[in-house]
Amino acid sequence: MPDLISIIICVRNSEKYLEECLESIAQQNFDHNLLELSIYDDGSSDRSLDIIRSWYDQYCSTHHQDNRIRLIINSNLDKDQPKGVGGAKNHAIAQSNGNYLCFFDSDDIMDPDRILKQYEICKQNPDCIVGCKVRRIPENSTPRYIEWANNLTEDQLTQQIYTCFGPTILMPTWFCTRQCFDQIGAFDQSDSKGVPEDLIFFYKHIRNGGGIKRVDDILLTYRYHSEATTFSVLDETIWNIRLAELEKNVLSKWNQFMIWNAGKEGRRFYRCLSEQNRSKVQAFCDVDPKKLAKKFYVYENCIKGIKDKPKIPIIHFSNLKPPIVICIKLGLTNGQFEQNLHSMNLKESIDFVHFG
Repeated sequence: MPDLISIIICVRNSEKYLEECLESIAQQNFDHNLLELSIYDDGSSDRSLDIIRSWYDQYCSTHHQDNRIRLIINSNLDKDQPKGVGGAKNHAIAQSNGNYLCFFDSDDIMDPDRILKQYEICKQNPDCIVGCKVRRIPENSTPRYIEWANNLTEDQLTQQIYTCFGPTILMPTWFCTRQCFDQIGAFDQSDSKGVPEDLIFFYKHIRNGGGIKRVDDILLTYRYHSEATTFSVLDETIWNIRLAELEKNVLSKWNQFMIWNAGKEGRRFYRCLSEQNRSKVQAFCDVDPKKLAKKFYVYENCIKGIKDKPKIPIIHFSNLKPPIVICIKLGLTNGQFEQNLHSMNLKESIDFVHFG
């Protein structure tokens, strides 16, 4: 019996992009198995539903002898109370039937070989979430993000999971077995306006022993625009989730460590640590002469009644001793930081971890 692949799409006022999105599904080079398009409309007030139904009617009339795509569509009728991205995805998955799930955003475009190539990798790795490389439109929007995501090595897919960029495989590219999804069971839908449901699910998946794979081809056009739901999630929310995961999975196993960055981000990181983990910090590392000249960072916000404020040394990076938490954002120093890091001959995830 052939496998059924459910393409999971959430829609809310997506009329600008839907025709391109849907047509890219129709153009998939995937004839030997069936595709199911499972759409949940989260209270659209534009023409999104009309566009979907019109497109599907035309598709069926054009492919009446080879109708390999079937459509399931349901809607949230309360336009003023959206389920949010997590809730809408959960509905779309619950109404679907496929033994494979292909996640896709309503404003993006699949390359013709996307499903075929991800399906082949996923079939061999049923406990993995499989991603792919992407191109960004408009061209050169978020270049650091795309450069990072497309150039991670296979090992770094699980090593660089604490950076500010989020999951090491981008959510619109996820492809997995239903069994893999069911190990976690659902996306977080606790707040319809501002939950990084993909990051939360990603961390749960890894903690549960799930794997991460990526097809090393560009198979998806990832659109950047001001209406994207990602902008509704606060930086502080994502920061707190990342930090909690790092403290639980990494810092709890270290007896001491240093922080690479004596600037704003490094000091913020130190202040946000639990008291137990702050006590493990041996030094801040930096290259900036002004920061090095201070010699110490004095932590003022400590327990009341203690006269001696904690003083953390600030040292040149060449004198650091692992393990290290790096709080420098990648791709911002014209390669100077990356060159300095490479010169230390350190092993990622053993000697250092990226948090920037």
